[in-house]
Amino acid sequence: MSNQVKRISQSRTYMTDLVFPPDTNHHNTIFGGKVMAYVDKIACIAAMRHCRKPVVTVSSDNFHFLAPIKTGEAINLEAYVTWSHKTSMEVFVRVESENLITSERKLTSSAYLTFIAVDEDGKPSPVPKVIPETEIERKQYEKAEERYQQRKHRRESYQVN
Repeated sequence: MSNQVKRISQSRTYMTDLVFPPDTNHHNTIFGGKVMAYVDKIACIAAMRHCRKPVVTVSSDNFHFLAPIKTGEAINLEAYVTWSHKTSMEVFVRVESENLITSERKLTSSAYLTFIAVDEDGKPSPVPKVIPETEIERKQYEKAEERYQQRKHRRESYQVN
């Protein structure tokens, strides 16, 4: 097990992009799958910044679309590692829309994803522990073990005999 410890701020990652017509559906809002791809990509970057190793996506918790992101708006994403276990990391991602004319921002979705660090043989590899720094990070960190157990229970319930 890695005895290294890292602050959450060391994994914090931001991404902004402009939503163009080819990114959107017939409602002129970004495709949900495109948002999910952005979320997976930024979460992967945050996880790799935390452990400085290759990672693979293991799961994404419930993904809810709270508001649309329209053509011409910016999509803003923020991701950071909230907690780690032996070889796994939980990453929180927040997605907002931004009207670049009015500066209005809206929360459009958020999710927790789980990643496993892997070594050169593709085997799980130890990751550093996490130190929360802000009040929000501490709250996420305190609830992380419970989310981990819920994921573990869900994964076990999916096992086919």
